[in-house]
Amino acid sequence: MDVANHQFQLAARPVGLPKATDWQYAENLVPEPGDDEVLVKILYISLDPAMRGWMNDGRSYIAPVGIGEVMRALAAGQVIASNHPALAVGDHVTGLLGVQEYAIANGNAVMKVDPQLAPLPVYLGTLGMPGMTAYFGLLDIGRPSEGDTVVVSCAAGAVGGVAGQIAKLKGCRVVGIAGGAEKCRYVVEELGFDAGIDYKGEDVGAALREHCPGGIDVYFDNVGGEILDAVLANLARNARVVICGAISQYNAIDGMRGPSNYMSLLVNHASMTGFVVSDYGARYAEGGREMAEWLAAGKLKSREDIAEGFDTFPDTLLRLFKGENTGKLVLKL
Repeated sequence: MDVANHQFQLAARPVGLPKATDWQYAENLVPEPGDDEVLVKILYISLDPAMRGWMNDGRSYIAPVGIGEVMRALAAGQVIASNHPALAVGDHVTGLLGVQEYAIANGNAVMKVDPQLAPLPVYLGTLGMPGMTAYFGLLDIGRPSEGDTVVVSCAAGAVGGVAGQIAKLKGCRVVGIAGGAEKCRYVVEELGFDAGIDYKGEDVGAALREHCPGGIDVYFDNVGGEILDAVLANLARNARVVICGAISQYNAIDGMRGPSNYMSLLVNHASMTGFVVSDYGARYAEGGREMAEWLAAGKLKSREDIAEGFDTFPDTLLRLFKGENTGKLVLKL
């Protein structure tokens, strides 16, 4: 196929925040799809904190992106050529398609979606991996009960915003931790949280004691570091701590900081459990159905922060780690 495909390939393993020299901008011709494969024109690329971990050469839940390989990323696009019986030209799909303009994928490795039911960026957010992360992490691991006090960090982000809203739907008191007064206003006034704590302008430990006088029953952690320590110091008996991510630590040069208040788990008979959303792949349809119903009924809000321009990828990705996005960060091609 005589069409140029542009890609961002990993050129070096980042130390700290990814920089321009960690990327190689490449151009090559789009190949023809093989048996059971489809050719997808990518329309939106999902930018997620997990991408930073995928750049590291170390043991993890998934193999690292290789030097010289297209950067791994979830994306949504339209099928423009198909050799797969279940997918036709014109269908829209999501999957791990990479940071590029066109992708060849096995038809069984992508999911067909309907842009008439929800805009494509929503399938990369609330109805995609971030939404599934919030849904299964909170409900399966956090196990909130009506009346519980639930605290969520990165509360204005793609995962945290959904997790907090689900906790409210389950009858919980929800406190969100976010960076800046505007983000705290957003989680309270628009997402319906009961309180917001600005970690940039408040003493988080003192604010947690104020807003959670009976202790914290469930903590959904997206940040790690000092905020995790502050929460551990304020746990209720039999609390559940859900370890989803640690964005405050991903670009640390001197190594990750672990929790110093972990003995609170012993004192409070609490648990701290990590998870990876891909473990729930067989149940995605279950989560998708319920969240789609909540969206349709106006019980769940979805917000996408959409940047434009494929060539802006390196700078747009950094917005995640600078806390500059509200809701799901998506790059429109």
